[in-house]
Amino acid sequence: MREPERDLSRLEDILSAIINVEEYTKDLSEVQLKGDKLRLHATIYNVQIIGEAVYKLTKDFKQEHPDTPWHLIEKMRHILVHDYFRINFEILWIIIKEDIPLLKEQVTKYMSELTEG
Repeated sequence: MREPERDLSRLEDILSAIINVEEYTKDLSEVQLKGDKLRLHATIYNVQIIGEAVYKLTKDFKQEHPDTPWHLIEKMRHILVHDYFRINFEILWIIIKEDIPLLKEQVTKYMSELTEG
């Protein structure tokens, strides 16, 4: 598979997981999400998917788009998968409400660049 096609596929995975996170957390407060194990676990799973897809983006692509904190996204995935007992819910909530919307904008832009280029 050519590298730009691979990156586009990974960006599509990221966008799909972002849409899932938005759907699962829509109209919920932090307390409501924390109390809804099904939605919470589905949200965590999709944040993991985002991190894994970021990990699989090519090094060149990530270097060409330094505005996105790729390393931090990968690190979050690592914590959610391997250090699940250390998950800080307050940080997860900030990621959901602040970082995910910004990442969605960036990923959408990057996808446009790849499809138009």
